[in-house]
Amino acid sequence: MISTGDSVAADVVAAEDVLLFVNAATASTGQREFHTDAADQAMSLEFLHEYMLVNYRELYAATLALGINDHNATLVIRRLLATGRHATAEQKRAEGALIARRLLVLPPPRVFRLFKALQRDGVNNRRTRAIVRDWTLALEGPAYHAVKYRSGFKAGLKHAHIDIGDGELRDFLFGPLKRKPYQTPLLESWRQAHYNSGALYRLPYTVAEGFAAKHGIDRAAFLERIGDRMTPWEKLRAGEEPPEPLDPLELASGGAKYCGPPQPWLTRLAVRILAMPLDERADRRAELTRALRNFAAHEAGALAGTWGRVTAVLDDSFSSFGSPVKRRRPLAVALACHFLLEALAAPGRYTPLWVSGRDDPLLVHPGGATPLGLRLVDALETAPERIVVVSDGWDNSPPGLAGEVLRVWRARLDPAGRVDVVHVNPVFDARALDVRALSRAVPSVGIRDAEDLVPLVELAQFAQGRVGLPELMAYLDGRVRRFLGAD
Repeated sequence: MISTGDSVAADVVAAEDVLLFVNAATASTGQREFHTDAADQAMSLEFLHEYMLVNYRELYAATLALGINDHNATLVIRRLLATGRHATAEQKRAEGALIARRLLVLPPPRVFRLFKALQRDGVNNRRTRAIVRDWTLALEGPAYHAVKYRSGFKAGLKHAHIDIGDGELRDFLFGPLKRKPYQTPLLESWRQAHYNSGALYRLPYTVAEGFAAKHGIDRAAFLERIGDRMTPWEKLRAGEEPPEPLDPLELASGGAKYCGPPQPWLTRLAVRILAMPLDERADRRAELTRALRNFAAHEAGALAGTWGRVTAVLDDSFSSFGSPVKRRRPLAVALACHFLLEALAAPGRYTPLWVSGRDDPLLVHPGGATPLGLRLVDALETAPERIVVVSDGWDNSPPGLAGEVLRVWRARLDPAGRVDVVHVNPVFDARALDVRALSRAVPSVGIRDAEDLVPLVELAQFAQGRVGLPELMAYLDGRVRRFLGAD
């Protein structure tokens, strides 16, 4: 059971702090945003992580179960493992279970980078070695991961003093060209690919790509021959296959060729589509729309059609471009949320309102000011049961109108809160140490991927103060138990 102490006042502060941290750890990846640079983002995240670790260690660990993004999850794990001497035996057991579970849902490349970071930090206590050992020995397809992530795999084994138990795999990791031939076909293909260009077509796409460059193989010819070794997502990224064939059921379950945990395919597809020229999007509107709706329906699952009358205010203003390192990311989240909300709303009861006034989601692009206040007036006129605003919160046409609209609406027209209004913000405001809010009258929560929308709407009720502290703590406990498979 999560506990923050006996003082009610302390619990109030703790609840506010954990929600603040979850907002930051969900929205920010430490990269440059439209209004703040990477240094500001990194410094603010550093402060928040240290503050939570020192003051609320149990709550800090529990955030691993709350859908924070992978970047911050690895930072949490790294700090917990590095400061084990400050934890009680009970805290270590709880943290160990949360860390082990979160590692299983992290993409393997991030886990291997974490192992390298622990090695650099000199974090080599018994708990760390046990966690690294258990994850490594439970890895499915170790040869596949050894070929794709050899340096990270090797770092984990060395740092945790792990005997992999497979002499051939050990030789590949620590002296890959000394043994010949390998009995494992994938390892032998890797060895042969150094001198035989035909062997590279038996390797995973990302590994074969490097060998193709080494052998000077024409890119188009390489993609044509490697096609059978590519996952659907790799084909989409390479521009070799339209998104229509992407099967969300296959991707969500791992698929025949995909190694790793389920990924936010709806948001990723939105990112890929927004990178296409407008003419191409227009020409392929039907297939692109079907693909997005296919993923959205799969993501909505049993909740499809259960949210009643929904109106969305979606930000496609100039700031939705994001930054050079996160191109169109805020707009992609809005586009993916649009299709997910369409699936969640009752049939025929969904109204999307883009701030630009555009009505074709496939042709949205960053541009213009952010008249959120005017769009909120339009949204309220649709008599919705729920309004979801997807925006970075920089209301500037005119400035502050959105906050005034929401304040007057809540105070004068809807004091009972019949209309549920939630603001999800894909951009972390590093200077404010939080996502930028529209108004105190409605909750604002950070979002990284559209796939997190449903649990974030759940969490928003606590940010709004409609539910008491005991319910918040019970909610956190429930999320932890479900995350660990205890329920």
